[in-house]
Amino acid sequence: MSLDTIRLSQPAKDQLIKLKRITGIKTWNVLCRWALATSLSDASTPLVRDIVLDSNLEMSWKTFSGEYGDIYLALIKHRCVVDGEEPSTEVVERTFSIHLHRGIAHLAGRTDLESMSDLMHLALPGLDR
Repeated sequence: MSLDTIRLSQPAKDQLIKLKRITGIKTWNVLCRWALATSLSDASTPLVRDIVLDSNLEMSWKTFSGEYGDIYLALIKHRCVVDGEEPSTEVVERTFSIHLHRGIAHLAGRTDLESMSDLMHLALPGLDR
């Protein structure tokens, strides 16, 4: 795993396909940003597991992060520190992958997510419907 080229597991790709259909968001990178933010906002530690990066879905870090690459990287490094780990390159890459996959699974598993509006309300719970 490298932050230069981000690869996903086949289950994550399948879940992103579902999320594209539900939310109407057309691009993988935007959905992946939502997923990462969702996981990072959860204070619990993800179950550490090996993730098989076996899908044909990949994107560059620049595509994933857009103009906010430094901010995403800082958030991931901060999470490493909060979790008691040194933010080395290897730890940052692993933390990113684990949180990205957890966030995708979390969003795809929600039964109350039926539109982009629902996704917005997850991020901004006080927002009026």
